[in-house]
Amino acid sequence: MELHERLSAVRPTAAPTGRDPFAELKNRIHLEVISELGPQLFNVTMDPNALRERVNTDIRLELADEQGLARDDRDRLAAEIADDILGHGPLERLLADDSVTEIMVNGPFDVWVERQGRLYDTTVRFNDESHLRRIINKMVAQVGRRVDESSPMVDARLPDGSRINAVIPPLSLTGPLLTIRKFSKTWSALER
Repeated sequence: MELHERLSAVRPTAAPTGRDPFAELKNRIHLEVISELGPQLFNVTMDPNALRERVNTDIRLELADEQGLARDDRDRLAAEIADDILGHGPLERLLADDSVTEIMVNGPFDVWVERQGRLYDTTVRFNDESHLRRIINKMVAQVGRRVDESSPMVDARLPDGSRINAVIPPLSLTGPLLTIRKFSKTWSALER
């Protein structure tokens, strides 16, 4: 038995029972909005606020056609889909949280954060491995790097100064892995 087979037997790659019941709906609306907006999403001359407003409007129009959704669910779904399209998906709220110093993604259903030197498990989840790969590709592409089977590991620095490390199969035997060491927005001066 090879190593990857033993690891798969010990640690299942299936989603936990708490999988997002709206995953299919979010994916469908995400694809509809992307196909509708197309190249506008990559137009660097477009005002980012106008683009965000356009994406939010398109998402809300698509969600308006869905029956049986509560207002809170619609709002939450709209925010999550917008984060996927314009930001870094489920990681967006962790990246915005100043108390988080590091984010460790050990697969689509296993996300940890570091706060004040201590590790905490989170409820943040990706839909599946392809969703996590899409976010990893988006992060490394914004700094002109790539990660694929021929180059399965990348270390890069995001525009805000944060460091990311991503490892994908075949180098990673358990699926895509991602670590983000956030760059502090405030400088601490040493007192004499």
